[in-house]
Amino acid sequence: MNDFAALIGIDWADTKHDICEHPSHTEKYHYCIIKNKPEALHDWAMSLKQRYPNQQIAVACELKKGPLIYALAKYSHLTLFTINPSSVANYRKAFTPSNAKDDPSDALIQVEILTLHMDKLTVIEPESASMRSLTQLVEYRRNLVQDSVNLSNKLTATLKNYYPQALEWFKEKDTFIFCDFISKWPSLAHAKRARKQTLLNFFNSHNSHYAHVNDARILSIKHAIPLTEDKGVIEPNELLVGVLIVQFKVLLKGIESLDKVIKQAYKVQQDKPIFDSLPGAGPQLAPRLLVAFGSNRERYNDASDLQKYAGIAPVIERSGKKMWTHWRYSCPTFLRQTFVEWAGFSIRYSFWAKAYYEQQKSKGKPHNSIIRSLAFKWIRIVFRCWKTNTPYDESKYLEALKQRGSPLLKFAVNS
Repeated sequence: MNDFAALIGIDWADTKHDICEHPSHTEKYHYCIIKNKPEALHDWAMSLKQRYPNQQIAVACELKKGPLIYALAKYSHLTLFTINPSSVANYRKAFTPSNAKDDPSDALIQVEILTLHMDKLTVIEPESASMRSLTQLVEYRRNLVQDSVNLSNKLTATLKNYYPQALEWFKEKDTFIFCDFISKWPSLAHAKRARKQTLLNFFNSHNSHYAHVNDARILSIKHAIPLTEDKGVIEPNELLVGVLIVQFKVLLKGIESLDKVIKQAYKVQQDKPIFDSLPGAGPQLAPRLLVAFGSNRERYNDASDLQKYAGIAPVIERSGKKMWTHWRYSCPTFLRQTFVEWAGFSIRYSFWAKAYYEQQKSKGKPHNSIIRSLAFKWIRIVFRCWKTNTPYDESKYLEALKQRGSPLLKFAVNS
């Protein structure tokens, strides 16, 4: 605390920010409101620099990214601390049983937390521009993939109302051949009117060259029986499918373009060889794992810090003679998602990961619990590789397990 000339809490909002300013070594608290505009934020930040020349100012906020953080991060005289919103809410409830909430009082609470618990808070230390760019790109891509899954489900449900055969002809829905086929022949009646050669030309133009697959599709089209011939059902659903297909194609093209940009951004990262060596990471998950660890080797003291931060480490609670373990609720969802998804893929490519999965499965453990437990183990392994700047080597790890007499290898041999 003695390193800062003033402690500031910001209760942010879409249109304005409530600010509580507490000059160090005084009992004074100053309150003000600034508009959520770049010009207003700049004027406020520069006024602090004038009032506290050549001194650092601690600023606390319930954010660690977003427009406000992006705007304030460029000022070298501001040190930004992030406070979990639930911490502020619980602090408020502790001293306000009525649950009354007010923006200025929340800003004051953040100053009090800074004053009393600064050593427990995290300073926002931005990564390099290229790393921050890659971080946003992989997160945006994952969101678009989820959007495409939701849209695919909606499209599937609509087609089942009047044209279920199309779902049988194309097993993969997130493909351009599926979208283009539905666009060209939006109902079974349209598909039945198409000539065999027209259909073959369509399949070949979309790189579907397996003759037995194409012949089976054409045969199925010619012998298909309509689910319904009621125009009151077909026409509205056909119209909706047309709208959904347009959206779906835009999403697929967007994901493709993001993949190209991510590939280029990932290629220049120094730690690329480490994450390329991880079993099952691949072109989508390797960049996500890289940004999960970052480039700052001092960010985490040990692997347990990352396991807890990512929400992979379970929470143990004790009360009297009782003890129970539960899911960690407060964590970055995308980060946890990254480790869990990769752990699931690693089973196909890593000998010990598959052996561990089968071992736990034989004990009656549910799939999701095994994957989370596997992710917990993987973080510890990759953390060591990341700290020592050493690519992962499966053979070396298996040798280490052998030297320790791991029961995992014995299980793998016996099974």
